[in-house]
Amino acid sequence: MSFVVGLVVGIVIGLALIVGFVRSENSRSKARSELAMTIAAFAKMTLEDSRKLLTKDQYPSWVVFSQRQKLTWLNMQLEKIWPYVNEAASELIKANVEPILEQYRPMILASLSFSRFTLGTVAPQFTGVSIIEEASEGITMELEMQWDGNPSIILDIKTYLGVGLPVQVKNIGFTGVFRLIFRPLVDEFPCFGAVCFSLREKKKLDFTLKVIGGDISTIPGLADAIESTIRDAVEDSITWPVRKIIPILPGDYSDLELKPVGTLEVKLVQAKDLTNKDIIGKSDPFAVVYVRPLRDRMKKSRTINNQLNPVWNEHFQFVVEDASTQHLVVKIYDEEGVQSAELIGCAQVHLNQLEAGKVKDVWLKLVKDLDIQRDTKYRGEVHLELLYIPSGMENGFANPFNQKFSMTSLEKVLNSGTEGKEAAMNGGDTNKRKEMIVRGVLSVTVISAEDLAAADLMGKADPYVVLTMKKTGMKNRTRVVNESLNPVWNQTFDFVVEDGLHDMLIVELWDHDTFGKDYMGRCILTLTRVIMEGEFKDSFLLDGAKSGKLNLELKWSPQPLYRDSS
Repeated sequence: MSFVVGLVVGIVIGLALIVGFVRSENSRSKARSELAMTIAAFAKMTLEDSRKLLTKDQYPSWVVFSQRQKLTWLNMQLEKIWPYVNEAASELIKANVEPILEQYRPMILASLSFSRFTLGTVAPQFTGVSIIEEASEGITMELEMQWDGNPSIILDIKTYLGVGLPVQVKNIGFTGVFRLIFRPLVDEFPCFGAVCFSLREKKKLDFTLKVIGGDISTIPGLADAIESTIRDAVEDSITWPVRKIIPILPGDYSDLELKPVGTLEVKLVQAKDLTNKDIIGKSDPFAVVYVRPLRDRMKKSRTINNQLNPVWNEHFQFVVEDASTQHLVVKIYDEEGVQSAELIGCAQVHLNQLEAGKVKDVWLKLVKDLDIQRDTKYRGEVHLELLYIPSGMENGFANPFNQKFSMTSLEKVLNSGTEGKEAAMNGGDTNKRKEMIVRGVLSVTVISAEDLAAADLMGKADPYVVLTMKKTGMKNRTRVVNESLNPVWNQTFDFVVEDGLHDMLIVELWDHDTFGKDYMGRCILTLTRVIMEGEFKDSFLLDGAKSGKLNLELKWSPQPLYRDSS
């Protein structure tokens, strides 16, 4: 009997435990579901919703939803310490900028210096901050800043006539991004050895000039000359990759200083379909090319009159200080004679897109403004060849643009003898620039063409190719392939080239007709790539054609020579 009672009691207790466990799990599941719904609701909550739930006393100052608000605390503290920052920063800026002003001093002035320099009582406002991820042993921070200040800046200007002109710089409006680099990191407080600062990006710099007690416009060209000098000084003295180093802990920080890291060889080949800026006739285009927008580092091409498809084939060389952030800028203008040139369009290439030691052939679409990406109007294209050579890569690397391009033993002897005679004639000066002439034989195999546009009423064409060396005018032509839009030639032609770096191969496609010939497009090739690689095979789109491309193979047999370029 006791056994039965025990069995019944055990079953009842067991069922009770099972029921209790099930109810507990259901309750926990419901609580988890409600918590998930609450979290989802918080995720959708806006800034205004949070302010409805929390009072001003309860609302934490660090709960923010934009970069501008994240830096409210910094702006508040900067306003408090600004009088001390102003005093220190004014002395620092004056000491660094004044020598640059003198360097860029216009020829019409005898001297240019600051007689007074303070940043005023209005502190700048920081509107954004970001941390740049880099592989270096340091921390890089970028701060976006706006400043509409009331500085007291007076330039003491003296002319060659002995007249002194105190010019006041007023109404400064500035927007830009400053870069701070804390490097190297150390195990000693404050945990970094030095701070580098630089103006990473200048979005806006506006100011006005006023002669104290007079009108600056009474001296023709003075205001423009001073304004240009100030802008050049800002670009040269503080704009990235220039950086100012402030040591925090004792040590050698020369590795942080600005120094060349390589050279960029640029061949400005041609442009096509440029926008016509002239009412009568066509534009007279020229190009301005630069890596840093400094007057002594900007290169200008020759002007080609009355042409919307100019061919320059000009070579420029630039110093590179930071290949990871710098870029090459090309601006094409229409020459207007005595008037200011009118911008046709501009383009840029980031240097980190280039493979060291390898020529990159690019066509870039022109835009109205590099900072505004909403420009969809077609303004034409510019054709460039780019070669980036890092420092130290010269060993074992034959740069065709370099005057030390490999010579034969005989040529070295002849060259050294010539240099000795020149040095004697020039008073020992051996720094006279030499221009490379790359002489050789160019073999061009016209393999085939594909997807050509129909040239006759029957939807066919009778194509043939004409090859022309631009400098010498030497020509060759293939046979005619009848009734084909995908002709195959496989014909090879040799050209003796006297100046390979400055010559071009023009390949034109024509349709043979009983009563004449019809133009079907062309491609223009420099010889840089074939000189560098010795041999290559590639396809080239036809300019001036609805469709089609040419398949070519080029080979180069070099015979380098030198000549003096006075």
